[in-house]
Amino acid sequence: MKILVTGASGFVGKNVICHLRQNGYDDIVAYDLDTPENVLEDAVKDCGFVLHFAGVNRPQNEGEFMEGNFGFTTKLLSMLKASGNKAPILITSSIQAALDNPYGRSKKASEDYMFEYSKETGAKVLVYRLPNVFGKWSRPNYNSAIATFCHNVARGLPIRVNDPSVNMHVVYIDDVAAEILRALKGEETRGDGGEIGAEFCMVPVTHRATLGEIAGMIESFKTSRETLDVPCMERGSLSSKLYSTYLSFLPEGGFSYPLKMNVDERGSFTEFLRTPERGQVSVNVAKPGITKGNHWHHSKNEKFLVVKGRAVIRFRKVGSEEIEEYFVSGDRLEVVDIPTGYTHNIENIGEDDLVTVMWANESFDPANPDTYFEKV
Repeated sequence: MKILVTGASGFVGKNVICHLRQNGYDDIVAYDLDTPENVLEDAVKDCGFVLHFAGVNRPQNEGEFMEGNFGFTTKLLSMLKASGNKAPILITSSIQAALDNPYGRSKKASEDYMFEYSKETGAKVLVYRLPNVFGKWSRPNYNSAIATFCHNVARGLPIRVNDPSVNMHVVYIDDVAAEILRALKGEETRGDGGEIGAEFCMVPVTHRATLGEIAGMIESFKTSRETLDVPCMERGSLSSKLYSTYLSFLPEGGFSYPLKMNVDERGSFTEFLRTPERGQVSVNVAKPGITKGNHWHHSKNEKFLVVKGRAVIRFRKVGSEEIEEYFVSGDRLEVVDIPTGYTHNIENIGEDDLVTVMWANESFDPANPDTYFEKV
C-alpha cells in the first residue's frame, strides 16, 4: 500500500514515518513545503492511504491559520476527488478545535470539510482530536510548552510558568504513532462520546498533570545528575516519557557528566544511581590483594556482581564461626546475594583491579547507615 504523508518533515510526520518504516511500510510518499508540487499530484492518483499532518501552529499573522490548515486541507481533498481516489484519509486535528480562537477555528473548519468530503465521496475519514503532543524531535517555542521547557532546562535557561495550576492534557508522540499504525489496519480507536465525540478518533493513552507538575519534573531531570536520583520509570508513565523527551533535547557535548569517586589507597567507591523505591547502584574498585567489607546489616541487603578481575566473597553468620566462600570473576558473570545478619567481605585475589557492581535495596542514609563492623 502506498501511503501519502503530508507534513512529512514536521514533528508528527517525522516520527510517524520512522514507525511506518520500522513496521514494514516501505512505499511512502513524503510531502512537505519544499516538496515539488508534481510529487503530490502523482501521489493522490494511486495512494492507498493518506496521513494528513500538514498544518500551521504559530504563523506570523492569524490569517495564516486558516490558509495553512483549512486551505491546504481543501486543496488536498479536491485533488483526491478529481483523481477519483477514495483512499482513507486520516487527519490530526486538535482539542482546540472546540475553542473559539483563530487556531481552533481553522482546525474546526478542516474537520467539517473532512466530514463533508466523506459524505460526498464515501471515502473513510479519520479525524483525530489530539491534546498537546510531546516527544523527541519537537521544536521549542513552536510545538509545545514541554519542548520549550526541555530545551531551556537542558541549557540552563529560565522557563516561564505563568500559572502552575493550569491543567494540561498531553499525549506522547510514540502513543500517537502506535494508534496511527492501528488505524492503518482498520483498528482505529473511536471517541467515547464525551470530551471526544463519537464521530472523532482518539489516542487511547493520554496524560493529565498541572503545568507546574510538568515543569517541576523536567527541572528535576537536570538536577538528577547531581543527586543521582532516577525519576519514576514505570512503563507508560508520564514521568518516563517526559524524561525520554528531555534527554532528546540535551545539547551536543552535554551527553556525559562526572560522578564523585571516593578514592583511597585500596581503590574507589562511586555511587551511580539512587532511587526511592528500588535502592542504589554503585561501582566498587579494589586493588590487588585488597579486602573490602567486614561488616553486616540488620535490614539492608545487597547484590554483588564482579565484572572485571577475580574475587572471593566470604560470609559468616553473626554468632557463628562457619565461613562460606564464593569464588567469582568477570569471565563468568554471577550475582551473589548479600543476606542480612551475615558479616561479609570481598577480596581481590587477582593481579588486576577488581571491579564490582553493587546494588543495595535502599539508598545510603548517613543518619541510619545500618552497617556494623565485624571481621568475617
